[in-house]
Amino acid sequence: MTPAHRPAALLTVLALALTGCGAQITPEGEKAAGGSGHYPVTIENCGVRATYDKAPQRVVTNDVGITELMFALGLEKHMAGYVMPDDKGDLGSVPYKDAYDKVPRLSKKAITKEMALDAKADLVFAGWNYGFGEDNDLTPASLKKLGIGSYVLTESCRKGPDGSARGVMPPLKALYTDLRTLGKIFDVRERAEALVKRYEKQVAQVHAKIPAPGDRPSVFLYDDGRDKPLTSGFYAGPHDIITKAGGDHVMKDLKDSWTTVGWETVVARDPDVIVINDYGDTTAERKKEFLLSYAPLANVSAIKHRRIYVMDYAELVESPRNPAAISALAHYLRGVRHG
Repeated sequence: MTPAHRPAALLTVLALALTGCGAQITPEGEKAAGGSGHYPVTIENCGVRATYDKAPQRVVTNDVGITELMFALGLEKHMAGYVMPDDKGDLGSVPYKDAYDKVPRLSKKAITKEMALDAKADLVFAGWNYGFGEDNDLTPASLKKLGIGSYVLTESCRKGPDGSARGVMPPLKALYTDLRTLGKIFDVRERAEALVKRYEKQVAQVHAKIPAPGDRPSVFLYDDGRDKPLTSGFYAGPHDIITKAGGDHVMKDLKDSWTTVGWETVVARDPDVIVINDYGDTTAERKKEFLLSYAPLANVSAIKHRRIYVMDYAELVESPRNPAAISALAHYLRGVRHG
């Protein structure tokens, strides 16, 4: 599901997260279990601590980025299947194609409790507002009642008194946190740490070559929407992707992950570049046509100079594709002058 198409709800259900499949909520002061290969192991996910007595064996994942986190760690044998709508792209020529071929695709529709039950899942790995949500009664709490555990994508952690905002750490830190935490749960810590180190090095090499702050082109992320654009705040993947690639993210002051703004805000911030998130029923070409023809944007620098760059959905949500996406965007931004 798209990261911001469901209303957020109360944080209280998070207190029930990560239970089932041998996982139990632990007292706040309890420390994690010892070295690799030893269970039980205690982890923290979106502020909730849980203890796993063994590695889950029948995980159901929702969406492309979450599924590929499991694939990057080589955990296909621990998966009962994945759920992914057709609007998330063609899987025929993507990274981890071999893994996609091995793991059943359970549905091309929205994930449900019934899918998890039919798959005999012992863990559902999804995100708030892309997978988990009270409106479809798929929450850690509802799954717990069925004896199924949950893991919440860190990019989507909810916060605030009403849980209406998401994000508790910068996007790349969320990616690295999930890799390391999954490494503990599934006893692949060394593999997880090697991935994190490789990604950190890749990002650092790109970031070291970017312009000084005053010379960086400003960038707006356009997800979708006509009346109001859906975009990325500080806590969604595009923030770090844009920043590490040498751009100035114009919505960095929004302390949320995926959220809407007014077009007047976009006009006022006058981005040099607009990045399109390519997914959904509206093609990237149609999104581009709309942006170029929308009268209120006519004097925005990105529109005047036709500086519109298309990126795949899987590159922009938390996923193992984020570091490579930073490299690709950096290459494009090097040809763009600020102002």
